[in-house]
Amino acid sequence: MNCDIITCRNEKEVISSLSKTIESLAKEAIDTRGVFRVGFSGGSLVKYLNTGLPTIVTEWSNWRIFFCDERFVPVESTDSTFGTYKRDLLPFVNGLSEDQFVKINSTLNLEECAKDYERRVVEEFQGQSPRFDLLLLGMGPDGHTCSLFPGHKLLKENVKLIAPIDDSPKPPPKRVTMTLPLIRNSKCNIYAMSGEAKKDMAERVFVKGEDLPAGMVGPTNGVFKCFVDFQIK
Repeated sequence: MNCDIITCRNEKEVISSLSKTIESLAKEAIDTRGVFRVGFSGGSLVKYLNTGLPTIVTEWSNWRIFFCDERFVPVESTDSTFGTYKRDLLPFVNGLSEDQFVKINSTLNLEECAKDYERRVVEEFQGQSPRFDLLLLGMGPDGHTCSLFPGHKLLKENVKLIAPIDDSPKPPPKRVTMTLPLIRNSKCNIYAMSGEAKKDMAERVFVKGEDLPAGMVGPTNGVFKCFVDFQIK
């Protein structure tokens, strides 16, 4: 698997290196196309982004932020990924507004919610094949990423760009997720992780090459990076 592993000294350096990379990618996209299209994830990545993004220099008004996956809950729920960014990121970034986050519509039923989110992704790219500048991904302890779980039928989805899932083995069971065709079409996909607890799964994915969702997301024609603060052997 062709993934560039960047080894940092500690979690602080993981956050700093990740943030500088995001800053560089945003500048390139905005200078070239006038917009930076990025996908956020939840989990430990929330802490990294909430800590690091307020420190970067960028044209925030040119960002469009989507979600690699989202729990099918109201924004007010403590399970809402957007809700965590609304609470802990937005108040600390001058120039970034809630309108720049493209959120799921949880008032629809799950199937329609996924269709609606896919429609908005497609509309964002104005008739071109949706190709994000950056997707910031998380790696679960079971090797899942987004809401794509080991052995799940969604790993074989090759038509839908956004899919509903109502049987997530990790609660809550109902979610909306990007699928592999959309994820692999990204220009750059990044993992960032810290701590020895993450090391075993990272080695299973990047060294042993186990057949896990977290190892299936390398861009077909793009860059794949992973920031860690441990040695992968």
